[in-house]
Amino acid sequence: MQALYSLAAVVAAYLLGSLAFAVIVSRVMGLSDPRTFGSKNPGATNVLRSGSKAAAVVTLLFDALKGFLPVLLVRLLGPRYGLQDGTLAMVGLAAFLGHLYPVFFRFQGGKGVATFIGVVFGVHWILGLATGATWLIIAFFFRYSSLASLLSAVFAPVYYLLGDHVTWYAEAPVTMALFAMALLLAWRHRANIQRLLQGKESRLGGGKKAAAAARHG
Repeated sequence: MQALYSLAAVVAAYLLGSLAFAVIVSRVMGLSDPRTFGSKNPGATNVLRSGSKAAAVVTLLFDALKGFLPVLLVRLLGPRYGLQDGTLAMVGLAAFLGHLYPVFFRFQGGKGVATFIGVVFGVHWILGLATGATWLIIAFFFRYSSLASLLSAVFAPVYYLLGDHVTWYAEAPVTMALFAMALLLAWRHRANIQRLLQGKESRLGGGKKAAAAARHG
């Protein structure tokens, strides 16, 4: 029965992760499909290029929530059903994979940054704050969303290990899931990494042309 509960939790997390809120929010708010302009990535950063900050914020919150909610539910309610850290790790990874490869959108999803941070907040709120703060600091000083995303993803499992026996107990399945998500996030950002190395990556706040194209798209 425990295995059935675990499987159900993982499948539910993947399906929730498969909801591409960048596309859904854009449709509801009458904006162009984010897959048709800018980076063509269905994520909050590209939605921002449409010129609608409200849509970008809503997308960011919902993308983070779909990573946060399943992990939090397993952490709080899982023990009564015999679900341990292995299930928590798989649920977080499933929600993240749902965002990257959504079954509802032909497996063509986003890069997973907001969902990853949501998963991290679900593991522990202090870990989430540390990871989110890393993104904000890097983005503020360097103005590269991709660089901020990559570094925050790398530091998340490091923070988790550093906090072992101080704020939480670092469990092996959760550690492996965080490292796996960091690797997948880096893979999804491979084009960004190449542009960063070439000095061609676009900076935050430099999407005026994309915004104009999106508004008239």
